[in-house]
Amino acid sequence: MESNATDKPVPREITALLSDERLILRETQRAVTPFGGVAVFISFLGKIGFVKAVREHMPIRWRSPNQIDPTSTYTAFLISVLVGARRFAHASLLRGDRALHALMGLERFPTDDTIRNLFRAFGMGQVQRLYEPLAEWQMQRLPQREDGYTLDLDSTVFERYGQQEGSLKGHNPRKHGRPSHHPLLAVLSEAHFLLHGWLRSGNCGTSRGVEEFLKEALALWGQREKIRLLRADSGFFDDKLLSFLEQRLLPYIVVARLTPWVKRAAQRVEQWTMLDDDYAVGEFRIQLHGWSTERRFVVIREQVREGRDSVGRKLIDVPGYTFRVFVTSCGDPPEEIWRGYNRRADMENRIAELKHDLGADGFCMKQFFATEAAFRAVLVLFNLLAEFQRAAGLPIYRAPATIRTQVLTCGAILGRTGRRLVIHLSETWGGLKTRIPLLDSILNWQIPTSPKLAPALIT
Repeated sequence: MESNATDKPVPREITALLSDERLILRETQRAVTPFGGVAVFISFLGKIGFVKAVREHMPIRWRSPNQIDPTSTYTAFLISVLVGARRFAHASLLRGDRALHALMGLERFPTDDTIRNLFRAFGMGQVQRLYEPLAEWQMQRLPQREDGYTLDLDSTVFERYGQQEGSLKGHNPRKHGRPSHHPLLAVLSEAHFLLHGWLRSGNCGTSRGVEEFLKEALALWGQREKIRLLRADSGFFDDKLLSFLEQRLLPYIVVARLTPWVKRAAQRVEQWTMLDDDYAVGEFRIQLHGWSTERRFVVIREQVREGRDSVGRKLIDVPGYTFRVFVTSCGDPPEEIWRGYNRRADMENRIAELKHDLGADGFCMKQFFATEAAFRAVLVLFNLLAEFQRAAGLPIYRAPATIRTQVLTCGAILGRTGRRLVIHLSETWGGLKTRIPLLDSILNWQIPTSPKLAPALIT
């Protein structure tokens, strides 16, 4: 069939948007990448022995002589998420990035189907065999804290579209009736470290299975540092959980659900300590119906002010105020209980970073444990990014999207000097000038040793 004579070739010139300057479009055969700054993160992974750790515990083995090593596929997935992939299909964009392949040491970058097939090979046993040792490996390098760590519990909703296993109708604040998964997370607040995560069916209540979840999380944590406090919202206001924490001697602050009995007790508080003109604190003790023991409740009373939203619930019998109630096993003054819980607000940031910066809710397959394996991989990457910031000496914690923008994104060209590969970082993108201090900090970083693995002193 003859070509249409009226067809026009792709123009080789364009006009600049805000001026009349003509720009010439040309191709280059040189390998160019927008992610030259990933070299700093690659250096960090090499420092901590990431590939060795994954290869040692990877439960999947392929027999095909033409296969891509599962460890390489797994690493390629993490790097894809690192640079912005939010779906498996987005990983295919990196197949043509030969400069990034050189940084990773890959001859072939896996397709999105290859990555999916790796996770489809995971069952419940394979998930445990990979991620429990990886969690142990990551926790060995957490900084020691004399005061211990604060453990925050929370859950979130991953909306689903399709017929995936475990994708069921349940609590969904954004899209009522939409099938979802309902992950459960435990975070060490001071280290920005995701200690443990479960992917659960969408019809699970917030506190469903939380005791078993905590048993696993605390078993992973072992005897490294003490857990000084556990914090959770009202979804975890449950006698079984509170009794479990008391048996473990684990101090807690949990937001109380304002049931009629709790409201009535809060209204009867007579002794209030004024913190300022707007806030007052009080407390009471009560044993609710079905509970095994009496517990301490702390009440925060806030005066309603015009033009300012008040946190808490209004009680009909006490107009002009809103109330927040916490149940706690701690003996601190009520105002300290309130302040201690308010620091938990950072937990919402961790969930937002997982979903919006790393796309944790976007990697979904039909098989439940395949989806959980991909979800847990994103948790591993999140912890690696937090550790990367400690190793690089960054003064304050930065969200993954900020790290991607300020460090990882940098135009670069792959070249050669003799037989050696060279990555030329663009000076206008910060180049080496802004990244050499990070590289130096990583290379000079003294990897912390887990207390239980610390060598005995020779005397």
